[in-house]
Amino acid sequence: MTPELSCRLAPARRRLVLGAAAALACPAPWVHAQPRKPLRVVYPAPLSALDTRSDDLVALLRAALERSEPSHGPFELLPSAPVETLARQIALLERGELLSVVWASPTALLERQLRPVRVPTRRGLLGFRVALIHERSQAALRRVRDADGLRRFVLGQGSSWPEVEMYRSQGFQVETGNYEALFRMLLLGRFELFPRGVNEVFAEHAARAAQQPDLRVEDSLLIHYPLPYYFYCQRDDTALATRLEQGMRAMVRDGSYEAHFWRFHGESIRQARLQERRLIRLRNPQLERHHLSDDAALWLDPATLTRR
Repeated sequence: MTPELSCRLAPARRRLVLGAAAALACPAPWVHAQPRKPLRVVYPAPLSALDTRSDDLVALLRAALERSEPSHGPFELLPSAPVETLARQIALLERGELLSVVWASPTALLERQLRPVRVPTRRGLLGFRVALIHERSQAALRRVRDADGLRRFVLGQGSSWPEVEMYRSQGFQVETGNYEALFRMLLLGRFELFPRGVNEVFAEHAARAAQQPDLRVEDSLLIHYPLPYYFYCQRDDTALATRLEQGMRAMVRDGSYEAHFWRFHGESIRQARLQERRLIRLRNPQLERHHLSDDAALWLDPATLTRR
């Protein structure tokens, strides 16, 4: 190649190199970024076809993820295989196996094991308790006036539920078992009182009434103790915990958090006729060192329970 031809081609080469660099810096319009991979969030599956206790929590979990989707990207929400006890769920999540999130009331141990999302999922409603009983116990329970009277009755609770220790620390006798077995144990006389959240008791009774006709919703007492209920993530999973908190707080601000609460729990609150029941207050020693948010929007005002 002659020097003259080389000189004439040099600018062309420079334009070619610069053009290639520009193409790399600014992809052609038909070249698109790969879509963000959905975040996979796995929650505890129900224990049986009759177990509807957590329907509201799954709906709230989905709503919080949807609210944070513009800032955090797409998600995929899936149930796990059934895991029988809360203790087992916590152990699996702590090890990063099977589950991405669980829900529970706080204990000192749980707060060390997992990362809480500090927005109560049920505004404290789970601490308002109405009992399932065998119908033969109703007359005696109508004579109960205080905690001392209530202590004459044996209570039933799930084996790993934190309320077991709460009741026992205040002088109650408690029998334990797995969730589905507790209904049979009640009717067999192993215990006399199965305290359930106002949000749980009527659905549980309706699901079993045909097969267990002696099962009743007790009609005279309301047990109350402080009981927040939080989502928990793996200790190191700050991304999911932050996303859920941001999504839930956005729901608080726009009113959809309260709307969700009344959509899922309003009918049970009305059905419970709480204003007609004798209130028995108990302590929850497990919360004595636990700081509860003083944001009134996050908690149920007991005075509102009779307004809807």
